[in-house]
Amino acid sequence: MVVPGGPHQSREAGRGGAGSIYNAPPCGKRVLPVISRLFTISALLSGIALLLLGNGLLTTLIALRGSAEGLGDGTLGLISSSYFAGFLIGIYLAPRLVRRIGHIRAFAFCAALLAACGLSYGLWVQPAAWLGLRVLTGVGLATLYAVVESWLNYQAPERERGRIFSVYMVINLGALAAAQQLLRLASPLDYTLFAVAAIFVSLALMPVTWTRLPQPQISTTELMEFRVAWRAAPLAVAGILAAGLVMGAFWGLAPLYARKLGFERDAIAAYMSFSILGGALLQWPLGYLSDRSDRRWMLTAAAACAACGAALLALMPQLLPGSRVALYASAAFYAGFSFSLYSIAITHLIDRITHEQMMAGTSTLLLVYGVGATLGPALAGGAMAVAGNWALPAFYLLVTVALAIFCLGQLRRRPEQPVIEDPGHFVPMVRTGTAVLELHPDTAESTAATAP
Repeated sequence: MVVPGGPHQSREAGRGGAGSIYNAPPCGKRVLPVISRLFTISALLSGIALLLLGNGLLTTLIALRGSAEGLGDGTLGLISSSYFAGFLIGIYLAPRLVRRIGHIRAFAFCAALLAACGLSYGLWVQPAAWLGLRVLTGVGLATLYAVVESWLNYQAPERERGRIFSVYMVINLGALAAAQQLLRLASPLDYTLFAVAAIFVSLALMPVTWTRLPQPQISTTELMEFRVAWRAAPLAVAGILAAGLVMGAFWGLAPLYARKLGFERDAIAAYMSFSILGGALLQWPLGYLSDRSDRRWMLTAAAACAACGAALLALMPQLLPGSRVALYASAAFYAGFSFSLYSIAITHLIDRITHEQMMAGTSTLLLVYGVGATLGPALAGGAMAVAGNWALPAFYLLVTVALAIFCLGQLRRRPEQPVIEDPGHFVPMVRTGTAVLELHPDTAESTAATAP
């Protein structure tokens, strides 16, 4: 499998040359302060923020509009799954497209594709049409992530990559949370919100096509064999699969769940925003504990707490009917622990492999996540169609309980599991593209350590 991302040698060789904006000093000395560096890459960061405002709105809007049009829960689950299937396809296609036409043209091509898809959803409200459009949306977004993230890899000096990575993840989560508030602008039954989503995606073109930053090369990274990853850290593989199952179902079906609870448009926006913010904020204390304890126990505890949050989501409408604050709090609690499964699993694998294996190993986990995210909405949507609205938190509960039980079984079989080389560092993450893994502080260190 080909994974986008600028290699260490080409990234450094591209600086300081004729016409370059960098004059890189020897020994990796810092060229610009971090703030100046962020200003330099602000075009890329603002482009991804605008893109996620549009796509974040569109993801929630599709569930709400489809439900209002009478599409069944199972159908909406399949439509959501088709997006993640398209994203997996895009991971394979993105490097080829970027090599063929370059970063800026590839970004413009796929942003135009996403904008056209966004406008088309409101024109053809048909399940078959939406399935195809979601596949195209997934392919386009995977390519856009590849372009922006490989560019960020190229521009980030080794000593500043961790901070730039953190800023990038904050922008991701902040834009997704803010996108939910755009639902307040109009009814999902109107064409307005589809147009707003397309406008934001189109605006993302402006800063990226305006930039004069040098474009990186696209390298190739082989995937680690699945059996090697499983042998090294079975809990990491199981944790990332569970994260894909529950998070795919969350992004695709949580708006539908809130709507069936009787929430109006503004309340659905608040429900989604609280969930995303809870998922972002709770990762920091969990990460602090994860770096100071056995990460396998932290994964077990996070899965168990996510299961408790899922149980609260299922029971709260009966325990406190009409209390939206209680539902918002339950959603934030659940999301805080379920979002962290991805980050803990990635870091646990890093603990268990060598520096040379980090990019291949983490890329394999991202592929496993994508498989889970593709299956999750289809399975949860089918369960909702059969059993009703409560089946979504029940699906969360089933997956997280199964993960917690599996973790406990592994802990009993292997009570001690030493770190192979240097311990990894927990970094709050959301699933974006494969190229961003090179910005992770641990994989950045491995690149520096193994570069000739």
